[in-house]
Amino acid sequence: MLKEFYKEMCPPLFLKTFALLRVKLSRILDRYVYPKNQSSGSRIIGDNGQDLEIYWNPDMAESLETWGEGNAWNELKFLMVNCRGKVLDIACGTGKNIETLSKFPPIEVYGCDISDFLIKKALDRGIPEERLKICDATKTDYYDNSFNYSYSIGSLEHFTENGIVQFVAEAYRITQYSSFHMIPVSRSGKDEGWIKTLQSYYNNSVDWWLKKYKSSYQSVFVIDSSWEDDISVGKWFICIKNIEKI
Repeated sequence: MLKEFYKEMCPPLFLKTFALLRVKLSRILDRYVYPKNQSSGSRIIGDNGQDLEIYWNPDMAESLETWGEGNAWNELKFLMVNCRGKVLDIACGTGKNIETLSKFPPIEVYGCDISDFLIKKALDRGIPEERLKICDATKTDYYDNSFNYSYSIGSLEHFTENGIVQFVAEAYRITQYSSFHMIPVSRSGKDEGWIKTLQSYYNNSVDWWLKKYKSSYQSVFVIDSSWEDDISVGKWFICIKNIEKI
């Protein structure tokens, strides 16, 4: 009832601004106020479970339309420019990157996401239905080596710790050559643990993430992304399954 009252009384621009301020305040509290886990030095703010309901939120869908502009999305184009064959966008959301990469004729880009709501958005933008699948990224039903390459952007950090390992293993199984994953890592270089905000995530060190990727891949390279925020910096983890063809 109170929520509906605010919607009636407050203009949409104010509500969006308030939501952004709430995220920033939450991150400041996580960073400087909440206590650390004494055994590991990592913060666990609340239950470290995925906030799946957010992937059916229209505001979330809108934010996905611009999240990587000017940084991660440009970098993805450079990574894809010499690729050939079938590529999977893991946790593709509304399909913005699939649409962008359609300008690269040598590749056919497919997408999967757990949210039927977001997949509907991808269909609405004209992506063929046969290129899209609704599924959990940790247990897809794609055949082994279905894709020559795969990638994810700003997704893997939102999985549980066990889910991260399963996600990486599944990417390894269904990808023939290389899999590229862009995620935020802690600006401090420390394992800061599970940060509980509107969309919770792990904000940990490069070394912590390398252990997760190397649970499946022997060859993993890390390159900088230009994406950043107050407590995190972006990194691309380049996971090589077949070193003879990257």
